[in-house]
Amino acid sequence: MSSLYKPFSVSEGPCKDAILRQGCTSQQHPAALTRIPSAGRGSTRTFTPIPNIYPGQRNLAAAAIEGRKITHLWKAILAGGIAGGIEICITFPTEYVKTQLQLDERANPPRYRGIGDCVKLTVQDHGLRGLYRGLSSLLYGSIPKSAVRFGTFEVLSNPMRDATGRLDNKGSLLCGLGAGITEAVLVVCPMETVKVKFIHDQCSLRPRYRGFFHGVREIIRDQGVRGTYQGLTATLLKQGSNQAIRFYVMNLLRNWYKGDDPGRDMHPLVTAIFGATAGAASVFGNTPLDVVKTRMQGLEAHRYKSTMDCAFQILKNEGPQAFYKGTVPRLGRVCLDVAIVFVLYEEVVKLLNNVWRTD
Repeated sequence: MSSLYKPFSVSEGPCKDAILRQGCTSQQHPAALTRIPSAGRGSTRTFTPIPNIYPGQRNLAAAAIEGRKITHLWKAILAGGIAGGIEICITFPTEYVKTQLQLDERANPPRYRGIGDCVKLTVQDHGLRGLYRGLSSLLYGSIPKSAVRFGTFEVLSNPMRDATGRLDNKGSLLCGLGAGITEAVLVVCPMETVKVKFIHDQCSLRPRYRGFFHGVREIIRDQGVRGTYQGLTATLLKQGSNQAIRFYVMNLLRNWYKGDDPGRDMHPLVTAIFGATAGAASVFGNTPLDVVKTRMQGLEAHRYKSTMDCAFQILKNEGPQAFYKGTVPRLGRVCLDVAIVFVLYEEVVKLLNNVWRTD
């Protein structure tokens, strides 16, 4: 006898194909039977699906069937914020060294001979705490930055996913670009400007800024709110390309790993390796933009007429290799950053799914 005419079954477990499982409602089961047996032998009656199920709801249900749940917006925001805060506390010293090397211009006698020398002189002059100078500005910014990044990515990507919850590579590139631009405008540019000024200020004989809020107050008093948005163009280019590359590579590797099984679990170690790979790709892809952004946000930013003028002066005075200053410490910092953030984000979302029902 054809399975179409087998008795209608209600059992434990998730919905699959034409079997309505226990606990499911018709609204949650758009793929329910279209024909079920009636009391009479050999006769059938038609099961009419609920008419107000929209295509997006069908995709959401289908994604759940395949094991890939679309992340709720507020879960994405919360998980992103938690992941960003933890990550920056771990990796900030590498960010500090990277910024110092990028600010150490060849036009003046360079102060540092390399990464080790920068760490040595910083600890010698300021102690271990010196490697965390400017952490507060980045910590205050990293939490909302990651929250905005992942929240925006989920908002943009959810309508672009197919019936199994899979996002294609072109979609991940565009959604990553959108997430990067959004975080650049709302969070990254003012945060990075304050951070760079704090780190640059430490190089002076008489540091001016006594703390985060004092520094922000002084910057706004001298230059207005506009002073916290120096290098906006370079920041948009950097963050947009950063997240476009990272989400593209991460999604590419995730789709390759899962193959034809969208519900296949990814071990945190696999996520970390894929995240580190995505981070490395973004470093080699946009470090020149990062160097220009850093110069445009430093205390000597007034020397440059525009982002293009800054790039031209770096090329003219220091040569093309100057565009890759700080690549090694940035590589270490970004690989750790992206690996940690993606792992923490996935794990926090899993935890939230267990304690916070948003169906």
